[in-house]
Amino acid sequence: MLTNTIRQFITSFKMENKVIYLGCDHGGFELKEVIKKHLLDKNYKVEDVGSYTADRVDYPDYAAKVCEGVKKDEANNIGLVVCGSGIGISIAANKFKGIRCANCHDYYSALMSRKKDNCNVLSLGCRVIGEETAKIITDTFLHTPFENNNEDFNKRLEKLKEIEEKYLKA
Repeated sequence: MLTNTIRQFITSFKMENKVIYLGCDHGGFELKEVIKKHLLDKNYKVEDVGSYTADRVDYPDYAAKVCEGVKKDEANNIGLVVCGSGIGISIAANKFKGIRCANCHDYYSALMSRKKDNCNVLSLGCRVIGEETAKIITDTFLHTPFENNNEDFNKRLEKLKEIEEKYLKA
């Protein structure tokens, strides 16, 4: 159960002009649909890039679609990917230049992934967490701003960019 302080914090950050790109494989389909309804009920701009059924598909295809959507406007767009564990689809998402995908199973990891690491894609494992926990993680991720006034955090992000430039050839 969320305390009032936490609830106030995760609803204070504005999501205006942001598009949330959702994608999943067959294993994550049911949870993606729950999260999509949760976001639409809160009037978020949501772009569902699939999968649209629980038929077997390959998670890299849907991670790619989400990351392509996020990269259309990196300053405003956010991605959310779901598979059975959250691991495979997060690995695929992290192959894209400029994408920082965090596989989160709790409130704290979602909070820190945004606050300190400026992650722009959230990965969830539907066989790892339940629906209510997924909603809390999603809300936390969406409403936590990056602490861009922290010199240490910015320095680390610059180092990540340098690694991408050196090793990612896309």
